[in-house]
Amino acid sequence: MTPKKILIVEDELITQRYIKITLKKMGVENFESAMSAIEAIQLLKESSFNMILMDINIKGQIDGITLAKSILQDINIPIIFISAYNDDATIDEILEFSSDGFISKPFTSKDLEITIKMSYKNFVNRNQIQNSKVTNRDIILNNEYTFSLKKIILYHNNREIELTLNQLKLIEALVENINNTVSIEHLKSTIWYEKNISNSALRTLIYSIRKLAPTLKIISHSKIGYCIKNR
Repeated sequence: MTPKKILIVEDELITQRYIKITLKKMGVENFESAMSAIEAIQLLKESSFNMILMDINIKGQIDGITLAKSILQDINIPIIFISAYNDDATIDEILEFSSDGFISKPFTSKDLEITIKMSYKNFVNRNQIQNSKVTNRDIILNNEYTFSLKKIILYHNNREIELTLNQLKLIEALVENINNTVSIEHLKSTIWYEKNISNSALRTLIYSIRKLAPTLKIISHSKIGYCIKNR
């Protein structure tokens, strides 16, 4: 199992080229690279990715660990850390918030390939288990709103809110990924099942739900996606 699109955050050009060559050999043709936290953040605003390969010691004021913590607050994505430093303190710090993988420099293309495939498979399986746990439950969104994933109904103070099919599809997609940002591309394909739907159509749909459920917090992450948080 291989991610379709990968973000490489690595400021050593030789290592960056080696990673790209390995990804191409794996059949991953869709990837972007960043030399710093600022570049990485900009790329994440412009597009969605299935995995991040994160060098810990990138140039600039923000290191890889700090950047990863910030990203994971908004996006549910596997992050594999890369570093020449593999001391216990570094590993322990990473394991406090992520368990997706670590590669110590220098590494071989086989090391990278195995780590990527295992990490992504574990990530997908973990999400499937998490989603299956909530499939038959009513999800409490806040003090006023509850969403039934079994009945696909939004309740306000235990009373059903009448919504259109597309409005329900959107809320269902967000609730199935509760507390995680769902990409704009995923939402559009889930709701409309067709290409060339404009982002403004999605924004209009979000606006219509906000009017009907004003205290339901649908959080917007500019050019990335939307999420509902209940924690």
